[in-house]
Amino acid sequence: MAQSIEPNIADLANGWLKSYGLDYKLEQENLNSEIDKALKEYESKGGGKGGNRPDAKLLIKDKNLNYYPILIEYKGTKGKLEKLKNTQVDNKTAKNELNYKNIKEYAVNGSVHYANALLHHTGYTDIIAIGMTGYKDVTEKIIYEIGVYIVSKDNLGIGQKVDDFSDFSFLSPKNFDTFIEKVKTIHLSQEELDEIKAQKEKEIDASLVKLNNDIYKEEKGLSEKDRVYLVASSIIATIGIPNKVPVLEKDDLKSQEYIGGRDGDIILGRIKAFLSEKKIPDEKKSLIIRTLENTLTSENINKVTNGESQLKRVFTKIVDDLGIYYKIGLTTDFTGKLFNEMYSWLGFTQDKLNDVVLTPSYVTSLLVKLARVNKDSFVWDFATGSAGLLVSAMNEMLNDAKDKIASPDELVQKEIKIKAEQLLGLEIISEVYMLAILNMILMGDGSSNILNKDSLLDFDGNYGFGKTDEAFPADAFVLNPPYSASGNGMVFVQKALNMMHKGYASIIIQNSAGSGKATQYNKEILKKHTLLASIKMPIDIFIGKASVQTNIYVFKVGEAHHEKATVKFIDFSNDGYTRTNRKKASNNLKDTDNAKGRYEELVNLVLFGKKELKIFTDKEYYEGTINPQNGADWNQTAPINTKPTLEDFKKTVSDYLAWEVSNILKQRGDKGK
Repeated sequence: MAQSIEPNIADLANGWLKSYGLDYKLEQENLNSEIDKALKEYESKGGGKGGNRPDAKLLIKDKNLNYYPILIEYKGTKGKLEKLKNTQVDNKTAKNELNYKNIKEYAVNGSVHYANALLHHTGYTDIIAIGMTGYKDVTEKIIYEIGVYIVSKDNLGIGQKVDDFSDFSFLSPKNFDTFIEKVKTIHLSQEELDEIKAQKEKEIDASLVKLNNDIYKEEKGLSEKDRVYLVASSIIATIGIPNKVPVLEKDDLKSQEYIGGRDGDIILGRIKAFLSEKKIPDEKKSLIIRTLENTLTSENINKVTNGESQLKRVFTKIVDDLGIYYKIGLTTDFTGKLFNEMYSWLGFTQDKLNDVVLTPSYVTSLLVKLARVNKDSFVWDFATGSAGLLVSAMNEMLNDAKDKIASPDELVQKEIKIKAEQLLGLEIISEVYMLAILNMILMGDGSSNILNKDSLLDFDGNYGFGKTDEAFPADAFVLNPPYSASGNGMVFVQKALNMMHKGYASIIIQNSAGSGKATQYNKEILKKHTLLASIKMPIDIFIGKASVQTNIYVFKVGEAHHEKATVKFIDFSNDGYTRTNRKKASNNLKDTDNAKGRYEELVNLVLFGKKELKIFTDKEYYEGTINPQNGADWNQTAPINTKPTLEDFKKTVSDYLAWEVSNILKQRGDKGK
């Protein structure tokens, strides 16, 4: 019978590594120092409570000269390889806190835990986390198990099993490239991604509230714009580019007061290096640097008190609270969430707050699909805000490209073109513009043509950078306009559509724009473009930020609206979600009535018509017409049929006869008494 005797698993494993010519202590001491520094930083934030650091650390380079950190943790106890929950490494409690018990007791869990430290505190985006455990049987033979996981920005740091292995020979030079090819084929399913993203977004919300409270309450003398620019600066400086631009750590800020050595000078230098390496157009790079420089180099923020500048304190708060979320590359409107938390700092009036409110990510995704965005689309937004709509458009285009392009080389070139040439946004408010730039940089950099211009007065339809003498060939338009603008914002719609020659548009706007507030704009729009659908959205879709009834209007560009054209009127008041506005709630958006199915069916109804009707009722979906000369009849509902049927007649007669019989019986009863 097997005995639970603790063998020296580390000696066995390290013997393997040495036989492959690998030194678990690392020959590259500077790189080893970087990893140790990251682990130490993680531990200082409470991440080390679960146990010891990894037992072995390596840094191996593949044939493409990309480095992969390898973290290995040993446990000499039977049954302590890994603790999983629904096939995922179980490192979080039900309250979404680190499960230190599992991290300490299980080899894989500990290794994955520290791999997340490298995602957070270094520029590495793919880390191999290995756990090994075992026991001696009655013959003193070591019986061992090995768990090999990839922890990356692609799987949001959750960790995925690579394969089953009987030793560490997959790390040897002759096998490592084949191993990495296998790693690259591992992906989360869309369902898994959606579930993890939802969880991470809850964490982001909580972290943003903490950041808001800390900076707003504890750091004095910072203007509204300063706070926004400091968040943008800190994030850009800490993204890093592996082997090219190192991640800026708080220890790099020495809080010195001489010009060139101040904390602001150091952050600004790292931002310049990052933007240059990212090949950001010179004009845009100069604009970003000029915008951030005034704040970063101001005397007060760099003044040293008790050995530390205010800038270093703020930088530390931002990185500690938010770092892991933008390092793992969440394909969400990250800075949109950031902006929704920070917009209260910006001193807007209530009307202006309604103008700049964030469009929820599930609504931006809906608008993108209704505008029929694909890998070859050219998408623009005339009131970009934090670029949430363009982030959704870019994700849709990249996903479509991955689905349809088989050649890896061709796919890379297409992805570059999508980010550099197929997106354009305009935002007039400078501090919001910086958030849009930051958002697109974090999402992989579609920031090339995000312009700080008035789309109504200063935009001529051309690219903003690069091909500035060429018209942007827009064929998809998405918009959530400022509602205080003329016609509730329909002035933006008219200008954008008239600058397009083909394609589709979807906008979310106050529904009064379709019932009288924008009559003249609507009539002019219909002279050149067709209204395909009018969708009544839930009244509480912007709960907590704005209280307005909105509609989505979908257009076909370049074709005048015919009076007999069918318009699809859809009452989407019940979209399947229940919303609350409780600050301490763990989740203010819950799918209570098949929300996913309802959103899918809504898109299909607009694209393909009534034959897609499954969940919705005839009262919620209605096909009718509008008068192009009216401009105020865009918000129709299914007509109520008032003509009585034979069944109605029979029921009425039946009810009458029952009433008569009842009266007769009552009268007879009275006489009997």
